[in-house]
Amino acid sequence: MVLLYLTYVLLATFFQIPFGIDHMNVAREYLKHSPKDLGVANAVTAIVVNFRGFDTLGEVTVLFLASTGLGAILFRRREIHTMLNPRRTSVVASRIVQVAGKFLFPLIVLLGAYVFIHGHLTPGGGFQGGVIIATGYLFLLLAYRQFAIRHSVVTWVESLAGATFAGLGLTGIILGKQFLQNFLPAGTLNDLLSGGIIPLIYIAVGFKVAAEITGILDTVLSIGVEVNEQTQTQTQKNE
Repeated sequence: MVLLYLTYVLLATFFQIPFGIDHMNVAREYLKHSPKDLGVANAVTAIVVNFRGFDTLGEVTVLFLASTGLGAILFRRREIHTMLNPRRTSVVASRIVQVAGKFLFPLIVLLGAYVFIHGHLTPGGGFQGGVIIATGYLFLLLAYRQFAIRHSVVTWVESLAGATFAGLGLTGIILGKQFLQNFLPAGTLNDLLSGGIIPLIYIAVGFKVAAEITGILDTVLSIGVEVNEQTQTQTQKNE
């Protein structure tokens, strides 16, 4: 029944769209109101997080479901071990790669944080910044076989970030506005403290994406080929 109702709503909305009309007016309205009403220099950010913020929340939910599904499929094939995963059979990295990993990791995390904190001012945002941070952890995972991600921490970070995103939307409803509608002062254009709730949402999305992608990378790199112990022992005896 729920699927039928959703199908009806989607079809009813689809047939109400006035096709054949000049839709450039929509783009012009976005460009006009983004800096004026929201104090956001990046119009793409205003569209993604404010004008169609509910759709962005859906995209984040899809990423969460994909991450959860992959983790559920690969969980039994993953060896849970503290700070050492014997299933990670990658070649030991050279000393140059290991030193570079330690040196570049904080810089990569700093760059990712800068990207999603300034997403309302410059090109970038939560998704881009989160992926950049995840690449920093990927560097360490490749450089050090003994490096492991604590998935309990990843789960908490992802959950709190998602709850923050949804909580900001519900706060708007509590204050008499619409879901995910801005309820904070817009501030001055091109200032870091501007854009209302948009920077807060992008920070939450950045943490959420970074946690999910990092967890996926650790899980995938921790998968090894399962070998029957008896067969392995017999092979060693024959040798």
